[in-house]
Amino acid sequence: MPTEPRSRPSEMSAWLRVQPSLTGAVPPGEAGERPDDPVPLFRKWITTAAATGVPEPHAMTLATLDLDGMPDARTLILKDVDERGWAFAGSRSSRKAAQLDAHPVAALNFWWQPVLRAVRVRGRIQEASVEESAADLAARSAEARAGVAPGEWVLWRLLATRVEFWQGAPDRHHTRIVYDRTDAGWSIEEQA
Repeated sequence: MPTEPRSRPSEMSAWLRVQPSLTGAVPPGEAGERPDDPVPLFRKWITTAAATGVPEPHAMTLATLDLDGMPDARTLILKDVDERGWAFAGSRSSRKAAQLDAHPVAALNFWWQPVLRAVRVRGRIQEASVEESAADLAARSAEARAGVAPGEWVLWRLLATRVEFWQGAPDRHHTRIVYDRTDAGWSIEEQA
């Protein structure tokens, strides 16, 4: 049932508007870096985030499509990133596994507030080999492996078609570096 429009902001809206935002500090000396491939820049940004004290810089939001085509998101840990893609893992019997099987596309989002940076990655999903999935499971702690059968654990890779690096600024003059995959490699565009 539609609600009537409000003539004044709600208490929650008013409270949200006074919350501080963009309170981090931009890392010095990295402006202008534009490698031909987004992976080296991502590695630089995530290691810079870790070096400046960002807690759990490898935590990311994974967005998938559910079986009805509705977006679904959860937080996971990045396992690796290289020329093969952004890797993450989980149980074959999980909701995300069913969603990735039905719709093998996804998006990732990293938010490193202390350095005013975010990275968005989207693309196709590819399941890693059985051996790679087993190796990932074996690398987990004994507690994390408990009760997980080797065939139940899956390592996936997101094969990026678009990667956006967002550098925030307290004055709201944010910068975006956008990589789009083309037949010839990557196109790079900077957006203010």
